[in-house]
Amino acid sequence: MDFSFYYLYSMRNLICLLMLAVGISTYSQGNLQESLKIKSKSLNKTVEYSVYLPQDYDQSNRKYPVLYLLHGYSDDETGWTQFGEVKKIGDALISDLEVTDMIIAMPDAGLDFYFNSYDGKIMYEDFFFKEFIPHIETQYRVRAEKQFRAVAGLSMGGHGAMLYAFKHPDMFAAVGALSAAVLTREFVLESSDEEYNKYLRHSFGERKGVGEERITAYMKANNPLFMLENDDVEPFKTVKYYIDCGDDDFLIKNNMELHALMLDKKIPHEFRVRDGDHNWTYWRTALPEVLKFISSSFHR
Repeated sequence: MDFSFYYLYSMRNLICLLMLAVGISTYSQGNLQESLKIKSKSLNKTVEYSVYLPQDYDQSNRKYPVLYLLHGYSDDETGWTQFGEVKKIGDALISDLEVTDMIIAMPDAGLDFYFNSYDGKIMYEDFFFKEFIPHIETQYRVRAEKQFRAVAGLSMGGHGAMLYAFKHPDMFAAVGALSAAVLTREFVLESSDEEYNKYLRHSFGERKGVGEERITAYMKANNPLFMLENDDVEPFKTVKYYIDCGDDDFLIKNNMELHALMLDKKIPHEFRVRDGDHNWTYWRTALPEVLKFISSSFHR
């Protein structure tokens, strides 16, 4: 028996298997691009964003659903990529066939709470809908329809996700809100001037008067909780909602109030309270369930 022949044959098969494994491993990795730039006329500046492309993006000609994933207060377009590990989580879920292939776009919003400021100086909402979404839908192969578009975010980004779903329900199939920084009536009326000015003055304007005078028409139009109280909620019901907040989070009462108002208004939604606080450990563990929920909304 020629053992050298069997040795060479076995080695060749082993090398082929190793090459195949490497190919599979490479193929299973999504493409993450951080801090890309778009010039904005609405904001009169360059805005940075990051984007996650699914593992087969470069090997296909298909168009993909897209999730707009919003960061929290004091973070930027790299929050979800660096601390949220969106690539690692997205790769694993897509490879295991737990979520569908999707593009995830993550824009920088600074401290702007994702809507146009009261004085018209910071037109972030205009940028998002008139410039950023069109940019993503022309720069990448995107299925540019409501059924294949979703928005999610944490804290300030959770507020932004709910606000966008309520103000533009024709644009999104689903929303995921984690530790959403929605303003309660109690906070608006009773917070100190220092707290209010630190987080909200540049978006809602100076706080004037006392009592209900502090809840301005502009605040009612740009706060999901007040929108639930005052707006026609029927269009809101065309969007699927996933809301999640930790039981030790300082925003838990705000999110429970959001949940209660949506129940009162008979708006179907998923509401989760898990053990955890207002931190990246919580949001990283929440992201897989958000992606699964979003993915299910993209299915026909």
